Amino acid sequence: MARDEVALLTYRGMVSAFTNELVAMGKKPDGVLLDEEALTVIARLAKQRKDSIEQFQKGNREDLAKKEESELAILLKYLPKMMAQEEVARVAEAKKTELGISDPKEKGKLMSALMKDLKGKADGLTVKSAVDALF
Repeated sequence: MARDEVALLTYRGMVSAFTNELVAMGKKPDGVLLDEEALTVIARLAKQRKDSIEQFQKGNREDLAKKEESELAILLKYLPKMMAQEEVARVAEAKKTELGISDPKEKGKLMSALMKDLKGKADGLTVKSAVDALF
């Protein structure tokens, strides 16, 4: 059976990122992260891959973009499913009403409340576009 180099590199990168997170938190490198902390690290790695894919595509480097897409697919297996745009829009509208926000200058307040409520459930860009659509 041939080794899956992309998966191997991705998993090694995850382990390295977990170790770096432990050290950054002042823990020993052989410590254990809580599930929420591990998901935060994986989400950060996924976001890095998405950014890289975008940059590689802008630079016409489809070969590198494909590699990053393969790594992203592996990382996404470990993250919870994100809410759809429509679901986020409904939550945003309800939160806007709940907070009594009508002035576009208060977008930041709404955005902050939504990000707190939807942490780990919705992507920041999705939330931002839902908030922008309300004003």
